[in-house]
Amino acid sequence: MATPVSITRAARPGTGMDAAEREVRVNLAACYRLIAHYDMDDKTSTHISARIPGTTDQFLLNPRGRLFNQIRASDLVKIDLEGRILDDTPHTVIRAGYVIHSAVLAARPDVGCVIHTHTTAGMAVSAMDCGFLPVNQKSMRFAHDMAYHDYEGYATDLEERESLVSDLGNHN
Repeated sequence: MATPVSITRAARPGTGMDAAEREVRVNLAACYRLIAHYDMDDKTSTHISARIPGTTDQFLLNPRGRLFNQIRASDLVKIDLEGRILDDTPHTVIRAGYVIHSAVLAARPDVGCVIHTHTTAGMAVSAMDCGFLPVNQKSMRFAHDMAYHDYEGYATDLEERESLVSDLGNHN
């Protein structure tokens, strides 16, 4: 049986923001705006996350309902791998974003940022039985590092994290 995701609030008193977290917040907000500028967003159904420096279990994610071109560093939600919101914020996050990003960040401590988009080109390639085809020099850069994960529906169950991690393996 699928385990539902419960996003809870567990603000930690006295948790301050250091310069490293501030820098990651600014860079992540800029990344959200660049994704929107280049029309690579899908309104509010895609996500970018960044690990909090010096931690293995905390990351930043976009707030529910905020468009990518609106995101500011202060809007980003600090959350842990268990789904607890760790700072005092009026925002919450979309469960599917939490499930996908927590899976990758938990399994891959070497990863500092995860970008999940629904670009037109990406959706077209993912809809083809053959998947990504390395047909020219530029595509060869990615051919050896591709991983595939079959669509299992809207990713709100924690059980999908295991199959995401397994499919990702050590690919980027």
